[in-house]
Amino acid sequence: MTGLPNESPSLPSALELAGAERDEPDPELLALPDPPKRDRTLTVVVLIVAALAALTMVFALRRDVAYALGGSSAVTLGDLHVASAATLAPSDNHFVRADAMLGAAGGIRYERPFASDTFRTLPVAGRPDVWVDVRVPAGEETGRWEPPHSFAGRLVRFDAAGPRHRGLARAIEQTTGDRIPADAWLLVDGEEPDGSRWALVLAALFLGFAAWNVVAIARIVRKVKA
Repeated sequence: MTGLPNESPSLPSALELAGAERDEPDPELLALPDPPKRDRTLTVVVLIVAALAALTMVFALRRDVAYALGGSSAVTLGDLHVASAATLAPSDNHFVRADAMLGAAGGIRYERPFASDTFRTLPVAGRPDVWVDVRVPAGEETGRWEPPHSFAGRLVRFDAAGPRHRGLARAIEQTTGDRIPADAWLLVDGEEPDGSRWALVLAALFLGFAAWNVVAIARIVRKVKA
């Protein structure tokens, strides 16, 4: 009777050893201290505040974004001297065309940074509730300058004007001493929808920044699997 050949014990392969090592926790990692919860909480709070601030800016730019996307077809309002509130209200934050005789007194002249032209905001003659903001090219700001009679631009309420015109009503009141009605209109001559595309870019940047902060918060608060 012949005996079975002697079988030598098989050695574990390198892949099996690697798998075994992966299953066992690294002692050096276990020896590391837990991350400080206070610092992590502070980081999350800062990220939340930053995300909310970015979303607030997006909300503040919503009317500028809507105007930029409104199209370049202008609504004709006719003579602003006789245009009723019912005629103006549907054109709020829209591109419009209108005619008007502007009052020489009662307005203000101002300048903007990085612009060589000057600007004047004047009331429609006989209507303290309708104003027009016009741009005066450089070199034409003289005592003989006369405001135009036809305008094409953005129609908004004074209290809902864009970033470049916020605070304009208060400046007029401080300069002239006359109070502007709460529901007064402002027609920004020359401000077309295509020129407001900057609002789209800025809103997209703030929205992307808010999304980045939300993703960072999710990564920090997510539990790591053992």
